[in-house]
Amino acid sequence: MSKALTAPAVPDIEFEEEFVTGLKNIFEEKIVFNKLLGLKISSLRADRVMARIDMRNELIGHYAHNRIHGGVISAGLDAMGGLAVMAAIGARHMDETPLQRLHRFAKLGTIDLRVDYLRPGIGDHFELRAEVLRLGSRVASTRMEFLGADGKLFSTAAAAYIVS
Repeated sequence: MSKALTAPAVPDIEFEEEFVTGLKNIFEEKIVFNKLLGLKISSLRADRVMARIDMRNELIGHYAHNRIHGGVISAGLDAMGGLAVMAAIGARHMDETPLQRLHRFAKLGTIDLRVDYLRPGIGDHFELRAEVLRLGSRVASTRMEFLGADGKLFSTAAAAYIVS
């Protein structure tokens, strides 16, 4: 995310291995659609999350050779916004056990999503980033980016999630 658009600073919190492993399991394995997309978490921090998608034939748009489908981009960005909210909730409740914090995500859901497609997603893998702009008691606001392997920005998104 660019410096001008960076969210307010969040204390540097070190998540326990049990929490990180549990969150990766939920995100990469238990959420079946994320597994289908091949989303793999590469960085999990309280203030920013990052993941990667490798290009596969199933992800290519019907009429566009070697271009990742816009629906895959949208779904990936939405998933990343949700992951950023999960990390922020986990950081907010560090007084609880990792297992207690992992159970807080059952009611998380998207209530609004806007995606801006800036250029065609062409490449062999992609990086996705997300951060929470505001975590309220009921709603969280996020900002996300979808980038090529070279760091070129393909799409941006903003979303709101219900957290209670």
